[in-house]
Amino acid sequence: MTNVTDPFAAAPQLMKQWMATSLAVQDSLEKSLIELVKIRASILNGCANCINMHTTEARAGGESEQRIYLLAAWHEAPVYTPRERAALAWTDALTRLSQGHTQKEAKDALEAHFTLEEQVKLTLMINIINGWNRIAVGFDLWYEMPAAKAA
Repeated sequence: MTNVTDPFAAAPQLMKQWMATSLAVQDSLEKSLIELVKIRASILNGCANCINMHTTEARAGGESEQRIYLLAAWHEAPVYTPRERAALAWTDALTRLSQGHTQKEAKDALEAHFTLEEQVKLTLMINIINGWNRIAVGFDLWYEMPAAKAA
């Protein structure tokens, strides 16, 4: 069994600040969009903890099962708005930077559907969820969501 590190116990002050920043950023754009971005980045990063957490939160917020399931193949799924598609493309481009800098097309779509301020907010959210994914995967974290348990 892998030894699990609790980052909140190991570095409480920094984790408290990280959490506060996360909450501020996630509240800066519409909740449904933020949850789609969190789920998509978590899928790309293979973070089971975050996929579990954010699909549970998305369902609690009224997101449909169809739209949650189709995030794995959002390019082919006609169930997302142009604004959501632009956010998902930007999420893919920034989350996959190590696979090549191919964000030009995604940036064009982003600019068509988001103000400059919203572009920064979305980019910060993508960075935050990618950071959480790395913390959760790196330290083998698993937080069981009460709503997921009930289901």
